[in-house]
Amino acid sequence: MHNKHINKTEIRIIYADTDQMGVVYHANYLKFFEIGRTEFVRELGMSYKTCEENNIFLPVKEAFVDYKKPFKYDDIIVVHSYIGKLKNVAVKIDYEIYHKETNVLHTTGYTLHPFVNSEGRIVKPHDEIYNIFLKGQ
Repeated sequence: MHNKHINKTEIRIIYADTDQMGVVYHANYLKFFEIGRTEFVRELGMSYKTCEENNIFLPVKEAFVDYKKPFKYDDIIVVHSYIGKLKNVAVKIDYEIYHKETNVLHTTGYTLHPFVNSEGRIVKPHDEIYNIFLKGQ
């Protein structure tokens, strides 16, 4: 396990998350990442809304998903979200998604987010926001 701050968010798979084969549709993993990331940031003591009110936005620049084993309808998953790398102008969030009952790792991945202002320019966030991410490492 990691020596990092890890948020663990539980999500129950609903029918709308699955495809015709009865497994979770591949694009929905990005939604699970977003849910985990949102809760991770909130657990650090800040919401995305607070970032935006301070003219800091975190668009997804890059995303990667490694599908090791599928999830199915009614599975309860646990999304582990943590900071993979923090730079002055970007943060990389890593994810591991486990099956709650078996604790088997099904999916890993990451998203990369530059800090940008409302004009879309990459910026270094002011210390208050940056330090919140710093304490999450």
